Amino acid sequence: MLRGIEDLGRGAVRSLDEIGYSAALLGESLRWIFAGRRWRQPVRLAAVAAQMTEMGILALPIATLLSATVGLMLAIQSLYSLGLFGAESLAHVGIALSVTREFSPLIMGILVAGRSGSALAARLATMSINQELDALKVIGIDPVRFLVAPALLALVVMLPVLTMWANLVALAAAGFYVSAALDLSMAAYLSGTIAVLSPGDLWHGLGKSALFAVLIVLVGVVNGSLVAGGAEGVGRATTRSVVQGISAIVVTDMIFAFVVTQ
Repeated sequence: MLRGIEDLGRGAVRSLDEIGYSAALLGESLRWIFAGRRWRQPVRLAAVAAQMTEMGILALPIATLLSATVGLMLAIQSLYSLGLFGAESLAHVGIALSVTREFSPLIMGILVAGRSGSALAARLATMSINQELDALKVIGIDPVRFLVAPALLALVVMLPVLTMWANLVALAAAGFYVSAALDLSMAAYLSGTIAVLSPGDLWHGLGKSALFAVLIVLVGVVNGSLVAGGAEGVGRATTRSVVQGISAIVVTDMIFAFVVTQ
Protein backbone atom coordinates (compact mmCIF):
# COMPACT_ATOMS: atom_id res chain seq x y z
CA MET A 1 0.00 0.00 0.00
CA LEU A 2 2.79 2.42 0.88
CA ARG A 3 4.53 1.64 -2.41
CA GLY A 4 1.33 2.39 -4.28
CA ILE A 5 0.87 5.71 -2.50
CA GLU A 6 4.49 6.60 -3.21
CA ASP A 7 4.09 5.79 -6.93
CA LEU A 8 0.91 7.88 -7.03
CA GLY A 9 2.69 10.82 -5.43
CA ARG A 10 5.65 10.55 -7.79
CA GLY A 11 3.28 10.44 -10.76
CA ALA A 12 1.44 13.53 -9.53
CA VAL A 13 4.69 15.45 -9.04
CA ARG A 14 5.90 14.39 -12.48
CA SER A 15 2.62 15.54 -14.05
CA LEU A 16 2.89 18.93 -12.33
CA ASP A 17 6.49 19.25 -13.55
CA GLU A 18 5.36 18.56 -17.12
CA ILE A 19 2.56 21.13 -16.85
CA GLY A 20 5.01 23.73 -15.57
CA TYR A 21 7.47 22.85 -18.32
CA SER A 22 4.67 23.20 -20.90
CA ALA A 23 3.78 26.65 -19.59
CA ALA A 24 7.43 27.72 -19.71
CA LEU A 25 7.75 26.43 -23.30
CA LEU A 26 4.63 28.31 -24.34
CA GLY A 27 5.86 31.54 -22.79
CA GLU A 28 9.30 31.24 -24.36
CA SER A 29 7.83 30.38 -27.77
CA LEU A 30 5.57 33.42 -27.68
CA ARG A 31 8.51 35.56 -26.64
CA TRP A 32 10.53 34.42 -29.65
CA ILE A 33 7.55 34.85 -32.00
CA PHE A 34 6.73 38.40 -30.95
CA ALA A 35 10.08 39.75 -29.77
CA GLY A 36 12.68 37.67 -31.61
CA ARG A 37 13.19 40.28 -34.31
CA ARG A 38 14.06 42.83 -31.65
CA TRP A 39 16.97 40.61 -30.62
CA ARG A 40 17.91 39.99 -34.27
CA GLN A 41 16.89 36.34 -33.92
CA PRO A 42 13.44 36.17 -35.51
CA VAL A 43 11.54 32.95 -36.03
CA ARG A 44 12.41 31.83 -39.54
CA LEU A 45 9.55 32.21 -42.01
CA ALA A 46 10.97 29.39 -44.11
CA ALA A 47 10.70 27.02 -41.14
CA VAL A 48 7.13 28.19 -40.46
CA ALA A 49 6.17 27.66 -44.11
CA ALA A 50 7.70 24.18 -44.10
CA GLN A 51 5.76 23.27 -40.96
CA MET A 52 2.54 24.69 -42.43
CA THR A 53 3.02 22.53 -45.51
CA GLU A 54 3.73 19.42 -43.46
CA MET A 55 0.98 19.90 -40.87
CA GLY A 56 -1.69 21.45 -43.05
CA ILE A 57 -1.43 21.06 -46.81
CA LEU A 58 -0.20 17.47 -46.77
CA ALA A 59 -3.03 16.56 -44.39
CA LEU A 60 -5.74 17.77 -46.80
CA PRO A 61 -6.49 14.37 -48.45
CA ILE A 62 -7.14 12.49 -45.20
CA ALA A 63 -8.86 15.56 -43.71
CA THR A 64 -11.22 15.70 -46.69
CA LEU A 65 -12.01 12.00 -46.46
CA LEU A 66 -12.73 12.13 -42.72
CA SER A 67 -14.80 15.31 -43.03
CA ALA A 68 -16.98 13.86 -45.79
CA THR A 69 -17.45 10.67 -43.77
CA VAL A 70 -18.48 12.63 -40.67
CA GLY A 71 -20.92 14.71 -42.71
CA LEU A 72 -22.54 11.62 -44.20
CA MET A 73 -22.70 9.92 -40.81
CA LEU A 74 -24.43 12.91 -39.25
CA ALA A 75 -26.88 13.13 -42.14
CA ILE A 76 -27.79 9.44 -41.86
CA GLN A 77 -28.21 9.54 -38.09
CA SER A 78 -30.12 12.85 -38.15
CA LEU A 79 -32.62 11.64 -40.70
CA TYR A 80 -33.11 8.38 -38.81
CA SER A 81 -33.54 10.06 -35.41
CA LEU A 82 -35.77 12.89 -36.59
CA GLY A 83 -37.76 10.46 -38.73
CA LEU A 84 -39.12 8.93 -35.51
CA PHE A 85 -40.88 12.26 -34.87
CA GLY A 86 -41.64 13.18 -38.47
CA ALA A 87 -39.21 16.11 -38.36
CA GLU A 88 -36.79 15.14 -41.13
CA SER A 89 -37.08 18.63 -42.62
CA LEU A 90 -35.16 20.02 -39.62
CA ALA A 91 -32.16 17.74 -40.13
CA HIS A 92 -30.05 20.59 -41.49
CA VAL A 93 -30.28 22.42 -38.14
CA GLY A 94 -28.59 19.70 -36.09
CA ILE A 95 -26.08 18.92 -38.84
CA ALA A 96 -24.98 22.54 -39.26
CA LEU A 97 -24.52 23.20 -35.54
CA SER A 98 -22.89 19.84 -34.80
CA VAL A 99 -20.40 20.15 -37.63
CA THR A 100 -19.27 23.73 -37.04
CA ARG A 101 -19.28 23.75 -33.24
CA GLU A 102 -18.08 20.24 -32.38
CA PHE A 103 -17.23 17.66 -34.99
CA SER A 104 -14.97 19.62 -37.36
CA PRO A 105 -12.60 21.01 -34.71
CA LEU A 106 -12.64 17.75 -32.73
CA ILE A 107 -11.97 15.44 -35.69
CA MET A 108 -9.31 17.73 -37.14
CA GLY A 109 -7.65 18.05 -33.74
CA ILE A 110 -7.53 14.28 -33.26
CA LEU A 111 -6.23 13.82 -36.81
CA VAL A 112 -3.43 16.35 -36.39
CA ALA A 113 -2.55 15.02 -32.92
CA GLY A 114 -2.09 11.54 -34.35
CA ARG A 115 -0.33 12.71 -37.48
CA SER A 116 1.73 15.82 -36.68
CA GLY A 117 1.89 15.66 -32.88
CA SER A 118 3.44 12.21 -32.96
CA ALA A 119 5.88 13.27 -35.70
CA LEU A 120 6.97 16.28 -33.66
CA ALA A 121 7.48 14.13 -30.56
CA ALA A 122 9.46 11.52 -32.51
CA ARG A 123 11.64 14.20 -34.12
CA LEU A 124 12.51 15.90 -30.84
CA ALA A 125 12.99 12.58 -29.05
CA THR A 126 15.45 11.40 -31.71
CA MET A 127 17.32 14.71 -31.58
CA SER A 128 17.46 14.52 -27.80
CA ILE A 129 18.77 10.94 -27.82
CA ASN A 130 21.42 11.90 -30.41
CA GLN A 131 22.34 15.01 -28.36
CA GLU A 132 21.45 17.28 -31.28
CA LEU A 133 19.56 19.63 -28.97
CA ASP A 134 22.72 20.09 -26.91
CA ALA A 135 24.65 20.72 -30.10
CA LEU A 136 22.23 23.49 -31.07
CA LYS A 137 22.80 25.18 -27.73
CA VAL A 138 26.57 24.88 -28.11
CA ILE A 139 26.56 26.70 -31.47
CA GLY A 140 24.32 29.45 -30.09
CA ILE A 141 20.92 28.40 -31.51
CA ASP A 142 18.03 28.30 -29.06
CA PRO A 143 16.11 25.02 -29.63
CA VAL A 144 12.80 26.67 -28.73
CA ARG A 145 13.22 29.36 -31.39
CA PHE A 146 14.56 26.88 -33.94
CA LEU A 147 12.15 23.96 -33.40
CA VAL A 148 9.19 24.79 -31.18
CA ALA A 149 8.14 28.33 -32.16
CA PRO A 150 7.81 27.58 -35.92
CA ALA A 151 5.69 24.48 -35.22
CA LEU A 152 3.48 26.39 -32.77
CA LEU A 153 2.92 29.31 -35.13
CA ALA A 154 2.29 27.05 -38.12
CA LEU A 155 -0.24 24.82 -36.37
CA VAL A 156 -2.14 27.71 -34.76
CA VAL A 157 -2.70 29.00 -38.30
CA MET A 158 -3.27 25.73 -40.12
CA LEU A 159 -5.56 23.85 -37.73
CA PRO A 160 -8.32 26.51 -37.92
CA VAL A 161 -7.86 26.47 -41.71
CA LEU A 162 -8.29 22.69 -41.74
CA THR A 163 -11.32 23.08 -39.49
CA MET A 164 -12.92 25.55 -41.88
CA TRP A 165 -12.23 23.22 -44.78
CA ALA A 166 -13.77 20.37 -42.79
CA ASN A 167 -16.88 22.50 -42.23
CA LEU A 168 -17.32 23.02 -45.96
CA VAL A 169 -16.68 19.39 -46.91
CA ALA A 170 -18.85 17.90 -44.15
CA LEU A 171 -21.79 20.23 -44.81
CA ALA A 172 -21.56 19.59 -48.55
CA ALA A 173 -21.44 15.80 -48.10
CA ALA A 174 -24.38 15.92 -45.69
CA GLY A 175 -26.25 18.18 -48.11
CA PHE A 176 -25.95 15.71 -50.97
CA TYR A 177 -27.37 12.91 -48.82
CA VAL A 178 -30.16 14.96 -47.23
CA SER A 179 -31.26 16.53 -50.50
CA ALA A 180 -31.38 13.13 -52.19
CA ALA A 181 -33.20 11.46 -49.28
CA LEU A 182 -35.80 14.22 -48.87
CA ASP A 183 -36.06 15.12 -52.56
CA LEU A 184 -34.87 18.67 -51.91
CA SER A 185 -32.69 20.88 -54.02
CA MET A 186 -29.15 21.52 -52.88
CA ALA A 187 -29.89 25.24 -52.99
CA ALA A 188 -32.72 24.82 -50.48
CA TYR A 189 -30.48 22.84 -48.15
CA LEU A 190 -27.69 25.41 -48.33
CA SER A 191 -30.14 28.27 -47.79
CA GLY A 192 -31.50 26.61 -44.65
CA THR A 193 -28.01 25.86 -43.38
CA ILE A 194 -26.82 29.45 -43.86
CA ALA A 195 -29.94 30.75 -42.10
CA VAL A 196 -29.26 28.53 -39.09
CA LEU A 197 -25.57 29.32 -38.68
CA SER A 198 -24.24 32.50 -37.13
CA PRO A 199 -20.69 33.91 -37.01
CA GLY A 200 -20.57 32.89 -33.35
CA ASP A 201 -21.00 29.22 -34.30
CA LEU A 202 -18.06 29.40 -36.68
CA TRP A 203 -15.86 31.27 -34.20
CA HIS A 204 -16.75 28.71 -31.53
CA GLY A 205 -15.22 25.92 -33.60
CA LEU A 206 -12.28 27.96 -34.88
CA GLY A 207 -11.40 29.14 -31.38
CA LYS A 208 -11.36 25.58 -30.11
CA SER A 209 -9.17 24.46 -32.99
CA ALA A 210 -6.60 27.17 -32.21
CA LEU A 211 -6.54 26.01 -28.58
CA PHE A 212 -6.18 22.40 -29.71
CA ALA A 213 -3.20 23.43 -31.84
CA VAL A 214 -1.39 24.83 -28.81
CA LEU A 215 -2.09 21.65 -26.83
CA ILE A 216 -0.88 19.37 -29.62
CA VAL A 217 2.44 21.18 -30.00
CA LEU A 218 3.09 21.42 -26.27
CA VAL A 219 2.29 17.76 -25.63
CA GLY A 220 4.50 16.65 -28.51
CA VAL A 221 7.41 18.86 -27.49
CA VAL A 222 7.27 17.92 -23.81
CA ASN A 223 7.18 14.19 -24.52
CA GLY A 224 9.90 14.44 -27.13
CA SER A 225 12.30 16.57 -25.13
CA LEU A 226 11.95 14.55 -21.91
CA VAL A 227 12.64 11.21 -23.59
CA ALA A 228 14.94 8.65 -21.97
CA GLY A 229 15.93 5.10 -22.81
CA GLY A 230 17.25 5.12 -26.38
CA ALA A 231 15.20 3.86 -29.32
CA GLU A 232 12.65 2.23 -27.03
CA GLY A 233 12.19 5.55 -25.26
CA VAL A 234 11.49 7.27 -28.58
CA GLY A 235 8.66 4.81 -29.22
CA ARG A 236 7.23 5.33 -25.75
CA ALA A 237 7.42 9.11 -26.11
CA THR A 238 5.65 9.01 -29.48
CA THR A 239 2.87 6.77 -28.21
CA ARG A 240 2.50 8.84 -25.04
CA SER A 241 2.24 12.06 -27.02
CA VAL A 242 -0.63 10.68 -29.12
CA VAL A 243 -2.54 9.39 -26.10
CA GLN A 244 -2.02 12.57 -24.08
CA GLY A 245 -2.75 14.81 -27.04
CA ILE A 246 -6.06 13.17 -27.88
CA SER A 247 -7.05 13.03 -24.20
CA ALA A 248 -6.22 16.72 -23.75
CA ILE A 249 -8.26 17.62 -26.83
CA VAL A 250 -11.35 15.71 -25.70
CA VAL A 251 -11.23 17.05 -22.13
CA THR A 252 -10.58 20.62 -23.30
CA ASP A 253 -13.44 20.34 -25.80
CA MET A 254 -15.82 19.41 -23.01
CA ILE A 255 -14.63 22.24 -20.75
CA PHE A 256 -14.70 24.79 -23.59
CA ALA A 257 -18.24 23.80 -24.59
CA PHE A 258 -19.45 23.99 -20.99
CA VAL A 259 -17.91 27.41 -20.32
CA VAL A 260 -19.01 29.00 -23.59
CA THR A 261 -22.60 27.75 -23.48
CA GLN A 262 -23.29 28.88 -19.90
